[in-house]
Amino acid sequence: MFRTTRVPLGPRAALCAALALLAVACGKEGSPPGKGPAADKLPHYQVAQGYRLPASATWQRAKRRGHLVVGAKEDQPYLGEKDPATGTYSGFDIEIARMMSASLGFSPQSVRFRTIASANRETALQNGQIDYYVGTYTVNAGRKKLVGFAGPYYLAGQSLLVRKDENDIHGPRDLDGRRVCSAAGSTPYQRIRADYPKADLVAYDTYSVCVDNLLTYQVDAVTTDDAILIGYAAKAPGELKVVGRPFSAEPYGIGVPHGDTTLRFALDDALEAREKNGDWKKAYEATLGLSGVPAPAPPAIDRYPAS
Repeated sequence: MFRTTRVPLGPRAALCAALALLAVACGKEGSPPGKGPAADKLPHYQVAQGYRLPASATWQRAKRRGHLVVGAKEDQPYLGEKDPATGTYSGFDIEIARMMSASLGFSPQSVRFRTIASANRETALQNGQIDYYVGTYTVNAGRKKLVGFAGPYYLAGQSLLVRKDENDIHGPRDLDGRRVCSAAGSTPYQRIRADYPKADLVAYDTYSVCVDNLLTYQVDAVTTDDAILIGYAAKAPGELKVVGRPFSAEPYGIGVPHGDTTLRFALDDALEAREKNGDWKKAYEATLGLSGVPAPAPPAIDRYPAS
């Protein structure tokens, strides 16, 4: 059971304003967020000319069709977000996908993004629905048995998002008997279920639904990586806050088809080059950096051998 709280008229109005910022149903449908990456501030990525990767079946298919198809998230502010009015994707993960496209010899503007839920990422890569996936995708041993990972390109940590008026939740040990929301199939969901079984855990396909339920007092906390939660809190700073210290290490990698080691190593090379030439930092500052958190040092790339 979870506690129900009567929301006075004032907070309800504030909640509607916050929901409108998150582009959900409290205001005009498709209303743009109050903050977000400015198109004219985003970096431009030099496209590799005459690039060839004949040993990669994935690259060869993309070359024949003339563009890359990349899996992404659409509801994570400053990371992977889709404007419902224009269909345009923006955020740090989106920029990583575009700079990788340039390194592979494709125009960044030609990338076709496809929204894939967390629970469906491996299937999408295995079935060839997408060429690679960039969307807060934590690298771990279990997933490496199903797909390949380039990178990591960012190191996050699991944390908790609560309402601004919540004073009793400071970390995962305070979740006993509290209703906690995360995305189905995600690493954060699995960690809460395994390590904090007294929490009343619920799951949805997207974190945006979790945040909606948090704002309307249907859940007490949302848990996922701090990078995602910081973005939501920055969109509604009067209503939401991130609490406590991160309680995990979540290295974000670029998911690729399991057998395409050639593509994985090519993306490792591309990430290393874009970190060295400053493109990685420029992409961060134009997107996730808008949350007020300065750019960290990129994590070391893990060039693990082919399995």
